[in-house]
Amino acid sequence: MTDLYAQTMELKRLSDHLAERYAAGEGPVDRKDHDFFQMVKKETMPLFEKNDKWLDTASAFVKDREVKVHPNQVQSTHENIELLILHSFYLDVKKKRYNELHHSVHYVLDMILTSLSEQEGSH
Repeated sequence: MTDLYAQTMELKRLSDHLAERYAAGEGPVDRKDHDFFQMVKKETMPLFEKNDKWLDTASAFVKDREVKVHPNQVQSTHENIELLILHSFYLDVKKKRYNELHHSVHYVLDMILTSLSEQEGSH
């Protein structure tokens, strides 16, 4: 499951990078700006793909194992990462809500990392 470890660490770094982007406050001047939309689309496509890959790997990990992470938490984290991606570019949520999403994502990612290390230790 080192694949899951690497993917999870990558998502942690990604979510931190997105939080920095959100904090910098570089959103669109005009929400209907086509060039900004195209730039966002180009930059976020690989992020969404990484998130989708992680969902597949993490779902398989929690499905058949006795871990402290529930499949619903994996699904919710996937959705929260999608929200972080979008809100980081469009800045359309309050800081408190953004931080709650960021914290929630890190919490579940850390739980998965802990479960991985516990399983490694039990072998």
